[in-house]
Amino acid sequence: MANSTQASNSTQATVKDYVAFMASFQMSDIEAELDGSLAGGFNAYTECCGRHALGDKADQPALVHEDAKGKVATYTFAQMHELSGKMANLLKSQGVKQGDRVAAMLPRNAELLVLILATWRVGAVYQPLFTAFGYEAIDYRLTQAKTVLVVTDEENRAKFKSVKDSTKVMLMGSEAAAKKWGDLHYASEFENQNSDYQAEVLDSDQPFLQMFTSGTVGKPKGVAVPLRALPGFYIYIRYAVGLNGDDKFWNMADPGWAYGLYYAITAPLLLGCTTHFNEANFSAENTLAFLKRHKITNLASAPTAYRMLKSSGELDGKADTLFLRMASSAGESLNTEVVNWVTENLGCRVMDHYGQTETGMTCCCHHRLTHNAPVGSMGRPMPGYRLAILDAEYNEVEQGQTGQLVIDMDASPTFFFAGYTWQEKKPYYGKYYLTGDMVVQHKDGTYWFDGRDDDIITTAGYKVGPTDVENTVLEHPAVAESAAVGKPDELRGFIIKAFVVLRDGYEASDQLVKDIQGLVRERMSGHAYPREIEFVDELPKTPSGKIQRFMLRKQAEDEANTNA
Repeated sequence: MANSTQASNSTQATVKDYVAFMASFQMSDIEAELDGSLAGGFNAYTECCGRHALGDKADQPALVHEDAKGKVATYTFAQMHELSGKMANLLKSQGVKQGDRVAAMLPRNAELLVLILATWRVGAVYQPLFTAFGYEAIDYRLTQAKTVLVVTDEENRAKFKSVKDSTKVMLMGSEAAAKKWGDLHYASEFENQNSDYQAEVLDSDQPFLQMFTSGTVGKPKGVAVPLRALPGFYIYIRYAVGLNGDDKFWNMADPGWAYGLYYAITAPLLLGCTTHFNEANFSAENTLAFLKRHKITNLASAPTAYRMLKSSGELDGKADTLFLRMASSAGESLNTEVVNWVTENLGCRVMDHYGQTETGMTCCCHHRLTHNAPVGSMGRPMPGYRLAILDAEYNEVEQGQTGQLVIDMDASPTFFFAGYTWQEKKPYYGKYYLTGDMVVQHKDGTYWFDGRDDDIITTAGYKVGPTDVENTVLEHPAVAESAAVGKPDELRGFIIKAFVVLRDGYEASDQLVKDIQGLVRERMSGHAYPREIEFVDELPKTPSGKIQRFMLRKQAEDEANTNA
């Protein structure tokens, strides 16, 4: 059997009662596991690599990487220490200093991890760029963050052709290609660098990641993640994901997004665990092969991946060939059918987890803390958080009543979000951080998701603001008006559907649909384009002219139910 008795016994020994653990929880116990402290400061590189490389985990793999052709390479903490030292000196030679934003658009490879660690090592801030972003999404993020350096490869280089002169570009590719673009050539610059670099401890309020998150109005909002988030990352990966020191961990999420960057890179390395990168495009066949070849024991992914694996049939009856003991899911709720399928065919329970880019994970069905975890539940608050539910007048409600999920900041020592980087929105009411998500708490203490109080669309685990989609669609000369909503979809949870009113003189056609979709893909990203476009004579509006998206959402929902 894949799930060995030894693994099960070692896991059971570490499981604790949730209520008892929460009653005795102290942040100082978590800080004791790290080199730094909230009062004294941290360096993210030291916590995630340096202390392991200079300790008893020097020869333990930090990263196992498999490229798109199936070639596997392993990098120990000691090797990452040396490589990131050279990269840190390279960054310093280019004028990168503490607090500067350094961005990358790279595949999931070793060079990406080296760059992230090196950026932290010099006290700079790492800024992810998803490889499917279009040029407009890239330009906005670099301009807003005043990014000083971008590292990319030949495949993605053309997306940066309009990058401002104030942002240097370093190319991982051929010297000829770097010369053609006028870029720094990575290999030439990296080759002669010294590997010694002393990481400095920074104040825990200083940022080490620069994220962006979608909103319903305007451009994506900046989220600068401070070093004080590290204890919370540690708590999540240890108690909710249930990661052990000897686990072979694979988080399938892309590190261009929060869940991948926080919990495929930062958190497992905090524990000194081995993380895995799979550079190949997703397929059920490749996923099964990767799980078996690397003997993955702990898996994390978005619900979309589990649904696609189930629908493929490729992993049916494969539990005895796998080594999984735990699985986690984040982004949206899993239904009973998928959860049961994972148990039967992957050989372990998959637990639902809830969080946001702004806060990290906050409410989970914990693998290492025992509590009621019914299928479909978000679970219970993560250690260090007090959650509450507010009504429309911002009063806390009792169990059984639906309202907005909030975090009581005064009673949540793990909470780290200090507000949007450029004050794009005020997400607080008094002592409460407002998540914008509607939930209900059952009598057993578990929280259950009930929807958003805004129009955010979650598609395949990615959050997309409808306004960005609508504004981009409006740039097509044929479009007079546009509204975007989420339409339920069996695999992706929701797809984006756009309702479009055409200008006089234009007619609906399949080619026009393709042209509009291509425009959104090019300017925004490959996950944010409307997979369905319906041409309509008019959009439903309030007397003041505001689009009534709830009516369009209802129409899309009825269509999905009719076709199910």
